[in-house]
Amino acid sequence: QVQLVESGGGLVQAGDSLRLSCAASVASGYSLSAYAVGWFRQAPGKEREFVAAIGWMTGNTKYADSVKGRFTISRYNGARTLYLQMNNLRPEDTAVYYCAAGGGILTGRDPNYWGQGTQVTVSS
Repeated sequence: QVQLVESGGGLVQAGDSLRLSCAASVASGYSLSAYAVGWFRQAPGKEREFVAAIGWMTGNTKYADSVKGRFTISRYNGARTLYLQMNNLRPEDTAVYYCAAGGGILTGRDPNYWGQGTQVTVSS
């Protein structure tokens, strides 16, 4: 089993930066090595959408077109922590951001595990 806990959300102005973190806890006998980890978001009245993902061991990354060039995903394997550096934030980035893990995230499959979410609000 994998538990994910996000932190770092908040209220910022357009053009500001914010970094989200996600701490992963892994039960004995489980490993993140076969997984990709990533970020999804859900804005009010909209469906949850993919933002970015990274292979835990490979480091291969994938981004939604809407965040390319502004967001950077990274992970620190030793601390089992995932990050999302968000620069040049826009009001349309306002959403609840979810950390997720799963074997098929990089190929478009739904994650196996989800965090509880952290709110990001960008004012204009």
